[in-house]
Amino acid sequence: MSGWSQHQGHVVALPIHNVDTDQLIPSRFMSTPRSEGYGRFLLHDLRRDAHGETHADFPLNRHGHASILVTGRNFGSGSSREAAVYALVDAGIRAVFAPSFGDIFAGNAINNGLLPARINEEEMNLLFQGLADTALAAEVCLEKRHLQIGDQRIGFDLDPGWRTKLINGWDDIDLTLSHRDEIDRHAQELKQRAPWIRPAQITKNS
Repeated sequence: MSGWSQHQGHVVALPIHNVDTDQLIPSRFMSTPRSEGYGRFLLHDLRRDAHGETHADFPLNRHGHASILVTGRNFGSGSSREAAVYALVDAGIRAVFAPSFGDIFAGNAINNGLLPARINEEEMNLLFQGLADTALAAEVCLEKRHLQIGDQRIGFDLDPGWRTKLINGWDDIDLTLSHRDEIDRHAQELKQRAPWIRPAQITKNS
């Protein structure tokens, strides 16, 4: 996975609270191989009617080129399915701004290069108003932790470790290995300080 520190794209509002992972990708599509892409399944039952026809007024149907999403609180709640993140990433979404996220969803997002950026509800409402019927050019900066839309700049909260992972394109293993020197040093110190915690070596003649 490649890392990133800045992203330029178009931002669109999805003014819905409590969008869960079952809505992000319905379970009936999860037997599809990931190699075929999950983007076409993103929010399928909200974007389409019972006959599979798209709702013309749905934000992501009107602005399919958008790569930044502003949405309501508790985004990505529900089940732990990582396929919900795959659907967003495969649809070209690079960042999601919301007041809160499902914990497991947010962790899965970071591990797949998707930014779950926390904003407050006042900022959410301002963005909903400004993006009511349109998608606007915007820039996301991880280093400075802000979303820039024209002259409007909105800061967002992001765990420092998560920011490091996104910028470097790391997963949890990569982040752990970045501390390898400290881990090795601690292991050596512990070995000298408490040699009894290590099992005795058994030789063939024992």
